[in-house]
Amino acid sequence: MSTAHFSSLSHLECSRTGAECDADVVQGTSEVGAPLLARYDLERVAATVTREQIASRAPDLWRYRELLPVRDPRHVYSLGEGMTPLLQLPRYGAQLGVPGLLMKDEGLIPTGSFKARGAAVGVSRAAELGARGVAMPTNGNAGAAWSVYAARAGLGSLIAMPVDAPEITRTECVVAGAELVLVDGLIGDAGKLIAAAVAERDGFQEVSTLKEPYRLEGKKTMGYEIAEQLGWQTPDVILYPTGGGVGIIGIYKALLELRELGWLQGELPRLVAVQATGCAPIVEAYERGDSESRPAQDARTVAFGITVPKALGDFLVLDAVRQTDGTAISVTDEELLTAQGELARAEGAFVCPEGAACFAAVHQLRDAGWLSGDERVVVLNTGSGLKYPETVPVDVPTLPVDGRIPSARS
Repeated sequence: MSTAHFSSLSHLECSRTGAECDADVVQGTSEVGAPLLARYDLERVAATVTREQIASRAPDLWRYRELLPVRDPRHVYSLGEGMTPLLQLPRYGAQLGVPGLLMKDEGLIPTGSFKARGAAVGVSRAAELGARGVAMPTNGNAGAAWSVYAARAGLGSLIAMPVDAPEITRTECVVAGAELVLVDGLIGDAGKLIAAAVAERDGFQEVSTLKEPYRLEGKKTMGYEIAEQLGWQTPDVILYPTGGGVGIIGIYKALLELRELGWLQGELPRLVAVQATGCAPIVEAYERGDSESRPAQDARTVAFGITVPKALGDFLVLDAVRQTDGTAISVTDEELLTAQGELARAEGAFVCPEGAACFAAVHQLRDAGWLSGDERVVVLNTGSGLKYPETVPVDVPTLPVDGRIPSARS
């Protein structure tokens, strides 16, 4: 395939000042320490590809290649990520009073979480720009995904995660050959160790959340897929579990790009950032009317993936929520674990605690009247519940070989 029309990447742009940066050298944050956003020649995209052409391509996120940053298809390192199902949830939706409830299930993607999207694109672009390895702090799933994709690309990986991160994510890192260290602290503490290590390693790129531009580009494909799966229309509401915020920022970016291309009409969906009450800095900032968050103190929640006391891109999350007339809401661990069990019993879907937080938020928003009940609502389940076995206590009888199973329960 010719590289001339593979990507329409134009430049990088500071998310605070709008200053332009060269996209074809390794970049971190902007001169003012803000995330860099990839920009594309959307006029060229509109002139060279149609939605119908995209629909005829392979069912992975690289179907949107013109709107992704990898310039040469030889540098695409893929495990088939993308095009996860958008499932109707009629029984559970009826229970919540939201019959138009749908779930975008990222638990079926490689490595079992949506982090594979960012890793696929971020690692591919890092390899294309000549990196020898990638290094990052993680709450677990991102480190697992970047380790696996680094192995796929033949790159090294250095991962630091809190000792309380899900144990399975350690295994994923180790089996993929990552150099893994555990930290007796939170993700911010892991980040300090990674920054110091990268300064001493030639050819390693730090790929912490929003400290490189391309993880966001992989995550935004969730927004493209939702629109395509709904016939190039948008739902009324999208709920997203929010820690570092890359997913909700990316979905908003994708929707804006699709609208500029003329592929979407009308109002954008209301975006809802969901956090846990044990770590809700963005919700608190939203309620105060602030444009940035304050670091959460003593952050702790069973939804470990969203335990981010202070997100670098918090101002971008708040902007996405406000610009779409959305909201930010927090739920307790008890509420999200209850929602996790209710959903599994009603629909057979075992979601991660972060995804369950969004279903608990749907319940709250419907009870409060923020949702009227006639909307089409999409919840992002960002990972498989199988990665969090500790969230479901298993207390069942053990029978002797000559025992008898009791008669059916009523």
